[in-house]
Amino acid sequence: MGIFHVYIGIGHPDGGDVERVLTMVDTGATHTILPISLLENLHIEPYERQRVSVADDRDLVWEVGKGRIVYQGREWVCPVVFGPEEQYLLGATTLELFNLAVDPNRKELVPAEHIARPF
Repeated sequence: MGIFHVYIGIGHPDGGDVERVLTMVDTGATHTILPISLLENLHIEPYERQRVSVADDRDLVWEVGKGRIVYQGREWVCPVVFGPEEQYLLGATTLELFNLAVDPNRKELVPAEHIARPF
């Protein structure tokens, strides 16, 4: 699948200012990953540390907090990983909370279709 980017807003879960940032959509990332400095400037605090497997097969321990993500007029409080300064990744849990899926042909986010089937 080709790489594409979308703008999101990120803010403190309790309200206040929202910073608009360009993120790469990364369905391989469990959580949204944003730079430590950005999250600290928004007064988002870590609430736990989690082991993270990165693309070069290293296992690291990164801090995770809760951030208010805004996308197309909707907002959810989502897990956000305190990542390196150059990483702006929109991860799978955020996409799921917003009920979004990736359209790889059009390189855009689309409403996810959920089909209920009996067991």
